Amino acid sequence: MPLIDTHAHLADEAFSETIQDVVARAQQAGVEKILCVGTTAKSSQHSIEIAQQFPSVFASVGIHPNYAHQASEQDWMKIQSLVTQPKVVALGETGLDRYWDDCPWENQLENFHRHWQLSQETKLPVIVHSRDCDDEMVEQLTVASQSGQLTGVMHAFSGSWKMAEACLKLGLYISFAGMVTYKKSVDLRSVADRVPLDRILVETDSPYLSPEPKRAARPNEPAHVAYTAECLAKSRGISLKEFSKVTSDNACRLFALDPKA
Repeated sequence: MPLIDTHAHLADEAFSETIQDVVARAQQAGVEKILCVGTTAKSSQHSIEIAQQFPSVFASVGIHPNYAHQASEQDWMKIQSLVTQPKVVALGETGLDRYWDDCPWENQLENFHRHWQLSQETKLPVIVHSRDCDDEMVEQLTVASQSGQLTGVMHAFSGSWKMAEACLKLGLYISFAGMVTYKKSVDLRSVADRVPLDRILVETDSPYLSPEPKRAARPNEPAHVAYTAECLAKSRGISLKEFSKVTSDNACRLFALDPKA
């Protein structure tokens, strides 16, 4: 029952003293690969260093929308220089966020489209963060698609089927994290049930969004992705073994990972 956690912030301070144990527990839980996601130039560099320590860990590099106003031009140049490093398989986490108002919208837009331009140059997929801005996100994704095919994933998806359908039509994958397991998340599970099997992914977004029945566990960690996969498999009426294989195959295809490695 191999699984892939497609989104974990292993560079977070929550794991600074436990990273060896966290990766070991993930492997014991059947999580064969983990994507360590950057949110700043500094954490992107750290994500690569972590990936180079563990055969099962890969890295993404990028600047999160909530930090876009803090990033200098040198930070973006650093991201550009990191994309050729071994084990870098994606760009991001980037995106748009209306929930927090720290970062001006224009900074977010510029940052977001820079990632798509770099994606179209490098062929690396983009990991997209979207919060409280469904209509604006679809609008900006449509703008980005006018320059070329979009390759990427809507991470920790929490939107409507209307938004999911729009993202799927633009060629993106949809990933679900621990919140889809919560009892109140009936509508979100119904969205997940409708996502085509060849376009669905699972993640933890650790150290955040601990799934049921580990919701009280802090920090969340990659081993817990199995609970999200189990919940979604049950909701769709298929075996966990089948769902795990499908989502792992999808992750390997999107991020160009060797399924045998």
